[in-house]
Amino acid sequence: MTPYFALGWIFIMTAPRAPFFPADLSIRASNAPIEIQRLGLVDYQEAWDYQAKLALQRANSEIEDQLLIVEHPSVYTAGKRTQPEDMPTNGLPVINADRGGRITWHGPGQLVIYPIVKLAEPIDVVDYVRRLEEALIHVVREMGVSDAGRIDGRSGVWVPAHDGWVDSKVAAIGIRITRGVAMHGVAINCNNTLDFYEHIVPCGIADAGLTTLSRELKRDVTTEELVDVSIAALDDALAGRLTVENHSFASASDPTKNLPKRG
Repeated sequence: MTPYFALGWIFIMTAPRAPFFPADLSIRASNAPIEIQRLGLVDYQEAWDYQAKLALQRANSEIEDQLLIVEHPSVYTAGKRTQPEDMPTNGLPVINADRGGRITWHGPGQLVIYPIVKLAEPIDVVDYVRRLEEALIHVVREMGVSDAGRIDGRSGVWVPAHDGWVDSKVAAIGIRITRGVAMHGVAINCNNTLDFYEHIVPCGIADAGLTTLSRELKRDVTTEELVDVSIAALDDALAGRLTVENHSFASASDPTKNLPKRG
């Protein structure tokens, strides 16, 4: 059985290294087209259960790779590294997810994409996450946020500080891999509210901010605008047609280092 990896919405990159195989090769085990499921607004627990079902089927070669396109009703989810001080102060319930990382929020106006993908061997978790990140950077820049990039030590897509705002995350990544199949995925803030983040320590990061494409571009950016470009970018990144580049503009501390796992 392939080793289990649980990496949360704050997946932390290790020091840069060459991937296990060339960047222009596909990281997927299959050459068949990825099947797209546009599911609309789906309860988080329901989507999580569905992912687990598909991941098992994919591990058993009963289905091809999938991309699930969803939005979630407002919900907090806590990864394995969530600390008591991270928890919401507004009394809303929290789902304890089987991913790594700390706490985050999902809700309407945030585009969430779950790739259920069987990875080629040797499995390179870091390369897989970097490819997802590259796809998100491409999408955010295509939408018009041209200076979006990486903060070394913290995952996701970040917008540099400007106009009195601190460095702010606009897109997040979180995965789990078991039996060689990836699940969970990516989330891009489009026109969602940021209010719910004010009641938690998002991803355990207290010294940075969060933003949306609508806020950055000063217009309403819907999730629908990003669906097709995101599907294409993810497909290209996994296939090696969109290769990982250096988009880092800063570095910061690892917010999960040496933290105990939630019981």
